[in-house]
Amino acid sequence: MEEKKIPLVVVAGPTASGKTAAGVRLAQLLNGEVISADSMQIYRRLTVGTAKPIPEEMEGIPHHLIDFVEPSEPFSVAEYVELAREKINEISARGKLPIVVGGTGLYISSLVDNICFSESESDTKLREEYRKFAEENGAEELWQRLNNVDPEAAKKIHPNNVGRVARALEVYHTTGVPISKHQQLSRQQPSPYRLCMMALNFHDRQKLYDRINLRVTKMLEAGLEEEAKWLIENGYNTTSFQAIGYKEMAAYLAGEESLEQACDHIRQESRRYAKRQLTWFRRDERYRWFFAEDFSAPEQMYLNMSEYAQEILTDEN
Repeated sequence: MEEKKIPLVVVAGPTASGKTAAGVRLAQLLNGEVISADSMQIYRRLTVGTAKPIPEEMEGIPHHLIDFVEPSEPFSVAEYVELAREKINEISARGKLPIVVGGTGLYISSLVDNICFSESESDTKLREEYRKFAEENGAEELWQRLNNVDPEAAKKIHPNNVGRVARALEVYHTTGVPISKHQQLSRQQPSPYRLCMMALNFHDRQKLYDRINLRVTKMLEAGLEEEAKWLIENGYNTTSFQAIGYKEMAAYLAGEESLEQACDHIRQESRRYAKRQLTWFRRDERYRWFFAEDFSAPEQMYLNMSEYAQEILTDEN
């Protein structure tokens, strides 16, 4: 007898598209709890620069996998998937609906596609050698090495993401099989979830960019400069520091740029990130897209999303 699949809602989309508010409202309408899928909101004390939801925005809805990793600690996709699976099982066992909300596409796809991560593929010494190579020769050179042996994985990983590039090379050289092939094979295991996947966007791209610009302004007012200063003073030049906003503020704090120049760079990098997110999510045909302009008010869109989720999750076929 086939095991009954756990209902799971996913709310994805580019940065500043309104995912937090949508996730909270859906949790209220569907008796759910939110599991974050954001690779930067995991870090403690980094609240402003990561647009981490504050208690007022959560409106009493439990949020999981936020604010639990020290900025100095490494954190992998495999760890996220393991923790998210545990949270999904816990929430479902309480009779609530788990709702994954976030913009980190790799976290989401690895979770819903049941990607399996083998510990036998680990060689931390080799991974460290790759990181050192990137420091001495540049991130682009390390990425090119990956592109030579696993172009499929390389095209999905930004050259500046040294951690993921090093991990992909590590898997290739310890197993002789590209990481993209490992992922392809692990996808043959069916997902344990009955999925309803939704994504947010705007027909008019400028509306999204306006929201991004406004967010940057609000981040500065809320203390982005202080958070960046704290990271620098505590020597956290790690993955957490790579979140958009912090590294740009570092140039300002070092006297290399004016505050306005730093802000312009944050806005520019945020727009580029939004484009990459949209490209990632559009590749997955399971997403049902909801465009803000199609509704007279956000509440109408949330109700429509809720109805769609109920329809998908109650469909036994």
